[in-house]
Amino acid sequence: MDIEVSKQKKAFLRKLYLAHHIDSEQHNLLSLNKLTGMPRRTLQDAIAALSDIGIECQFIQDGERNNAGHYRIKTWGPISSAWVDTHLDKITEILA
Repeated sequence: MDIEVSKQKKAFLRKLYLAHHIDSEQHNLLSLNKLTGMPRRTLQDAIAALSDIGIECQFIQDGERNNAGHYRIKTWGPISSAWVDTHLDKITEILA
């Protein structure tokens, strides 16, 4: 039996999911799009909203072009990255 998950919970879990991947290796919007299948705009909105849950994410410029670079988690704030690692399979399942 499937359990109904609210839009707010999915948005929260999406942020955790993206933060996990950004913290695991260097990603830009294109690589996150390929990895997650999420539309570019959804990714941009979720990354911009990470600060809403206390996660500080920054874009590291690697070249002269505006999109040449990668994202980096500066701090997880009140969120436990270890908890996200442990529950990643369940988070992925809910977001699928």
